[in-house]
Amino acid sequence: KPEDLNLPMAVVTRITKEALPEGCAISKEARTALSKAASVFVLYATSCANTVAQKSKRKTLTAPDVFTAMEEMEFETFLEPLKESLEAFRSEQNEKAAKKREKEATEKASQEEEKGEEEDRDEGAEKDDDADKEGEEVVKDTNAESPEVQMIE
Repeated sequence: KPEDLNLPMAVVTRITKEALPEGCAISKEARTALSKAASVFVLYATSCANTVAQKSKRKTLTAPDVFTAMEEMEFETFLEPLKESLEAFRSEQNEKAAKKREKEATEKASQEEEKGEEEDRDEGAEKDDDADKEGEEVVKDTNAESPEVQMIE
């Protein structure tokens, strides 16, 4: 459906509010027109980038394909801002990934520390059990279902 190709109106509204000066309003009809125009632009840029990728005998579009498509579409003016935006995005993603790895490493170290403390407590409990049983001897009674414990003095 053609309407499925439009950008969400909330996104268009946010972008236009950021682009327009303070106090400037935009009608619903203008937002709709911008949404359709943006969708057409995205489709055209994608088609051009796909052509670039196909010329290189690839099926996957890459950022350089988009840059080349922008040049072919005569939108060179937007290349530098686009490249800067992409670099900022990559840096942000790398920072998020590094924070996630750091958090996971911290959680893993914490879990290992807790596991070590549990093992220490378990070993201590076993020693206590062994100390309690030092004066006991287990004697198997052939008539009983469980072993009997007798105190040896």
